[in-house]
Amino acid sequence: MPSAEEIQQYLTGAWRMMLGRADGLKMLDLSADGFWNSFFALVVAAPPLIVGWVGFANELAGSAGFGGRLSTVLMVATIDLAIWVVPLLALAAVASRAGIADRFVHLVVAGNWSSALIAWIMLPPALLDLFAPSAAGVSVLLSFALFVLTLVLSWRMTNVALDKGPAVASAVFAGMFIVAVAVLLALQTAFGFAAPAAQ
Repeated sequence: MPSAEEIQQYLTGAWRMMLGRADGLKMLDLSADGFWNSFFALVVAAPPLIVGWVGFANELAGSAGFGGRLSTVLMVATIDLAIWVVPLLALAAVASRAGIADRFVHLVVAGNWSSALIAWIMLPPALLDLFAPSAAGVSVLLSFALFVLTLVLSWRMTNVALDKGPAVASAVFAGMFIVAVAVLLALQTAFGFAAPAAQ
């Protein structure tokens, strides 16, 4: 498990990459240990994700009791975890054929820490949904604006991590996004959700 100082360093490095700065990559641990430690970003992202899960469960469950809400939270958590991990597995399966095997670790490590930052960036609309459900219109607009912003930041991070030019970065980014959307829709259908899971 990385130390608090290391986590701060990795998040700073990921943020710099999201701003398009290549020097941020030097702040990440790209060793084998660093690769596996980067999945600790799931723990860093947990607080804002949990806020979103609870807000979604409250909205969906309505008058359902604690058991119903807890079940919904667990299902939404499963969806978010799958959206985080499955695109990485898909990328691992095609990395060699796509010519990015030499940068796979870079992208996974940077992507994990960037995802933790994105979870915190998306916290404000989740808080609105949880504590001010009557402000749904504002929450939707804010969510959309932040979603577009995080797409831009994520693309920049991908471009820096791969270091193979914007065309390759765009293809990889689009592929992972499509896989994530496919996983989202498949699991929503499997769990019987009519509305998209919040993140």
